[in-house]
Amino acid sequence: MANMSNIKNPMPTLDAALRARCFDEVATGYSEETALNEAARCLNCKNPLCVEGCPVKIHIPRFIQKVKEGDFEGAYQIISQSSSLPAVCGRVCPQESQCESKCVRGIKGEPVGIGRLERFVADWHNTYCTESPARPEPNGHKVAVVGSGPSGLTCAGDLAKLGYSVTVFEALHTAGGVLVYGIP
Repeated sequence: MANMSNIKNPMPTLDAALRARCFDEVATGYSEETALNEAARCLNCKNPLCVEGCPVKIHIPRFIQKVKEGDFEGAYQIISQSSSLPAVCGRVCPQESQCESKCVRGIKGEPVGIGRLERFVADWHNTYCTESPARPEPNGHKVAVVGSGPSGLTCAGDLAKLGYSVTVFEALHTAGGVLVYGIP
């Protein structure tokens, strides 16, 4: 049954006293119970405008339906068809001006917390999935990717899925680019 609340489930955060002494993320993410409750707010629109607002065209109602069913790995698989970095996008993508701005629930209240659900699903996958991705058959070609920022890592991952032998070159000490040296 749909959750007809006009208000998003709030994002839990670290206590201010603890934040003053650590470098952990301020937003701690949804629990399974909260994610299920937030997913129940999705109306599974016949014409999902939220997908039009998503730059990578994640099929948002389909992944949220999987969350409603408690199939978090299935939700991750749907997201990962379009997004190579769902844990990053769930945290830093400006959903409020993209997919969530198109959500029909936002007309008379707050939109569904799409980014919060994406983050939950990616974090759940990273915590509980123990299977390594299937390695594709090598196609005999080698590729060099210069830079290990989000676009370089996405490019390398997509090429590896196509069977290329990929080497990533990075000038700095740690891979990640702006994810390591800018956003934190």
